Amino acid sequence: MKFIRSCKISSHCPDPRSLWRAALLPAAFAILVAVVTAQNLAPTPPMGWNSWDAYGLTINEAEFMANVTVLASLKQYGWQYAVIDEGWYMENPSGANLAARKYVYDANGLLVPVTNRFPSAANGQGFKPLADWVHGQGLKFGTHIVRGIPKSVVKANLPIAGSSYRAAEAADTSNTCPWDEGNYGVSDNPAGQAYYDSMFKEFAAWGMDFIKVDCISDHPYRPSEIRQIATAISHSGRAMVLSLSPGPASIENASELAKYAQMWRISDDHWDGWSFPKNPNNGEFPFGLSEAFDRLEKWNPHTRPGSWPDEDMLPFGSLRPHPGWGAPRQSRITHDEERTEFTLWAFARSPLILGANLTQLDDFTRSLLTDRDVIAVNQHGSGNHPVKNLPPGFEHVRVWEAHVDQSEYFAFFNLDDKPVTLHFKWEQLGYRGKSKVRNLYEGGGFQQTAAMETTIPAHGSTVYQFQSR
Repeated sequence: MKFIRSCKISSHCPDPRSLWRAALLPAAFAILVAVVTAQNLAPTPPMGWNSWDAYGLTINEAEFMANVTVLASLKQYGWQYAVIDEGWYMENPSGANLAARKYVYDANGLLVPVTNRFPSAANGQGFKPLADWVHGQGLKFGTHIVRGIPKSVVKANLPIAGSSYRAAEAADTSNTCPWDEGNYGVSDNPAGQAYYDSMFKEFAAWGMDFIKVDCISDHPYRPSEIRQIATAISHSGRAMVLSLSPGPASIENASELAKYAQMWRISDDHWDGWSFPKNPNNGEFPFGLSEAFDRLEKWNPHTRPGSWPDEDMLPFGSLRPHPGWGAPRQSRITHDEERTEFTLWAFARSPLILGANLTQLDDFTRSLLTDRDVIAVNQHGSGNHPVKNLPPGFEHVRVWEAHVDQSEYFAFFNLDDKPVTLHFKWEQLGYRGKSKVRNLYEGGGFQQTAAMETTIPAHGSTVYQFQSR
């Protein structure tokens, strides 16, 4: 602003206040844009693929790119996020302990992709070349971290980039992840904020669109680190969807979670089974499909644009070569259960994140992933809710309703271990319209009918659509 100091006072000199306003306006506008963008990061439930269910800690660049190539063929149906889960910074992900896994980080204590598995990260490029490639496929790129700061970084007391702080000042050594020994917590102080700021500035430089942060939304719940991470994203200059894990998140924290994140886990890890025997030492892990009905109903009032309670990934199809839990396998859920899960997640508007090895995608699973009607219920449904006060004969049946454009959809789920035949009138479910109806899963056209009879297999589902008016 040297011109202000040198200009003599006259009617021809600009008002200094106007010059300051002109200088500040672009910055203010940029902040406004960032805020608006953050509010619209996830107007619909995120859809994509995550490497954990099929690859665990082990995925490499070639495997990731092969899966993303398949995902790109599905993008017309709404699938867009490609996410590398935990382990991308481990030289030896199969190591038995922390020392054997050998975390790789830079001179400022920030984790970097290991080049023996991600060769494009060589020469300090990080994930930028891979993110650029994903963006070139018309998709968005994401990855996973366990919240905190690596213990070895704290031991070395490395400097924090862009600040005068060092790692020991940022670490909360009294708080570690009970099921992951790699990190200390991050203190709720300026040094801690500086560490997360430096991390997310690097993620922004890489081109990150989605970040999954683990060991933060439950066992333990770390609200200070959630706030710090959300703040760091806002400081980074790049919009990123923030996904918090694991569950079960407490519903008492719903407002706080929605304030900072776009999605958060409402159960512990969900795996491929109708139900699982529980070990008291493991809480609700693993979480089965039958348990998801009550959980999604409980969280339904908190579902809204930009805030999505997350019932976890869809463990469909091929869970190999190195699944995050259990032996390599084809998903143990039946086709009826797989359809039920996909339909329930859709009607409850949970994020749809695939866990299958997409390079081994079977025809049945592909038919679900390309079902435009059911995906529309998830992405564009309004008033999605479970139907209450069901008529006699529905003792083992759940019903959800959704509105999309000018159509009404009803999903029926049989929780029983044997088939059920339902006899009902639509008015018993609260629908009194006179439109024609069709069964989405059985095919065929629309028919005018007030009374229905339908048989649903054990653990199965069906969906009816009323013709648009």
